[in-house]
Amino acid sequence: MSENFSRNLRSLCADYGSIAQVCRDIGLNRQQFNRYLNGGGMPSAHNLRRIAQHFNVSEEDLDADGAAFAAKRTRLQNPTRKGPAGLLSSIFENQAGPLRRYLGFYHGHFMTPTWEDKIMRTLIWLREEGGYIVSHTFERALSEDESIVQKTKYAGLAAYKGNRIYLLESANSEDGFLSESILFPAHRQQIRYLNGMTMGVATRPRMAPYASATIWKKLPERISTREALRQTGIFSFQDTRIDLIVRKQLKDGLGEQ
Repeated sequence: MSENFSRNLRSLCADYGSIAQVCRDIGLNRQQFNRYLNGGGMPSAHNLRRIAQHFNVSEEDLDADGAAFAAKRTRLQNPTRKGPAGLLSSIFENQAGPLRRYLGFYHGHFMTPTWEDKIMRTLIWLREEGGYIVSHTFERALSEDESIVQKTKYAGLAAYKGNRIYLLESANSEDGFLSESILFPAHRQQIRYLNGMTMGVATRPRMAPYASATIWKKLPERISTREALRQTGIFSFQDTRIDLIVRKQLKDGLGEQ
């Protein structure tokens, strides 16, 4: 059994990028987990159940031969759906395991044509629901002369593919426009900052498409949602309420030194 198990376990871990993070998510010792990967030992019944639950497979699947296991993974990644809608919905299924470490609240930062030469800070919440990772994004901004008031909510789904996070969201507005972000950790071993690009439609000029560098900063659990939302809005590049790492990331995205 150990030969099939170790091969299948290595295949599952390859999609996660970090063995250390898999161990932390499951709650297993890294040295112990390495023995499972190398075929040097088998987990107890309790640990086998925890591993199977983490990867959203059955304990029997972990012992399947190469062809049977590959077929099982194909069904998990591309479940059968009728009609074109299935092509998109299957992308976001079974993402609770890969994205569990990223759940929580973030401040997102980017730039749009509505607020020229300003940083927009939003509040983003990633949560799990039935194997899906659901996003909620809140934008709030007020210009100095109060001529522009922006309050927009987005809801969407996230998927983890090829060590990248893909987020597709729809705005709760009359236009119902879409936005997309692609993100990755600044460093593999930490998730305090997620860097990437975001694409969307600015409210002013009316429905103008844009693309911007973006950086998310993970919020500590002690901060309340109300306080995190109060800290959103528009900021200048000199505003020290936006930390230096975020400001530098966005300036680099503009090609500035």
